[in-house]
Amino acid sequence: MRITIVYDNSSYLKGLKADWGFSCFIEYKGTNILFDTGTKKEILLYNMNKLNINPASADIIFISHSHRDHMGGLSAILESNRKAKTYVPIDIPKSLDPARTFKLDEPTKLTDYIITSGLLTCEERKGLVEQSLFFKSDKGLVIIAGCSHPSVRKILERSKQYGKPFALIGGLHGFKEFELLKELDLVCPTHCTKHINKIQKLFPSKYIDGGVGQVIDI
Repeated sequence: MRITIVYDNSSYLKGLKADWGFSCFIEYKGTNILFDTGTKKEILLYNMNKLNINPASADIIFISHSHRDHMGGLSAILESNRKAKTYVPIDIPKSLDPARTFKLDEPTKLTDYIITSGLLTCEERKGLVEQSLFFKSDKGLVIIAGCSHPSVRKILERSKQYGKPFALIGGLHGFKEFELLKELDLVCPTHCTKHINKIQKLFPSKYIDGGVGQVIDI
């Protein structure tokens, strides 16, 4: 399994553009997934080009939630890719091609090894819902999150229906329940995570830097 961060608040490699938002490209068991699409399409496409990732190679486009910093580049990707199935939360009002767009609410099996979390609600922000992706691997579940608005606790609890959590990658927002990370083997906090330095200090052996250009092989 290979996860390449293509949009993030910081750059891991020189020559790539950082901007507020998140997107990563996931290659797993013959399926390519673009998870979220950042804020600005020109930055997303620039970074993907520099990283030799063709937007047309995505089999699945997955949007975690309706905020612009996670779906701002969606239109550009859809223009470049006419074959991918697009999975979005049911609350997204944007008009998308109904022939290849699937609006999700409940946990959904995308392939034998990839499952959506289903929409989880955010208690602090009424009406905000978000979904994550769970990947079944030999090491356990790899969890990709957009912002973790509903809380990392809720995401981890939902994931345990499908296996033992192994890795958590993505935005963790204001997450402070650091003890929850003890059960994981790998954590890569990105984008909106407020306490990245604290996570790195507490869990140096399982921490991985985020940033555009970071590649995580599991």
